[in-house]
Amino acid sequence: MPIVVDIDVMLAKRKMSVGSLAERIGITPANLAVLKNGRAKAVRFTTLEALCEALECQPGDLLRWE
Repeated sequence: MPIVVDIDVMLAKRKMSVGSLAERIGITPANLAVLKNGRAKAVRFTTLEALCEALECQPGDLLRWE
């Protein structure tokens, strides 16, 4: 998969749990896990915006192309 999701990296830097992040952005921990593990086929801009706001980062900090 050429697009790599680095949510784990940002969670570790922010010392935040998956459950806490899911609650803050308003999605289930299971749906966040799908995204976090790179199994998602798409991500909504509203979800990406919420992730960036909660983790205080830019979209490029969460997604990269290999």
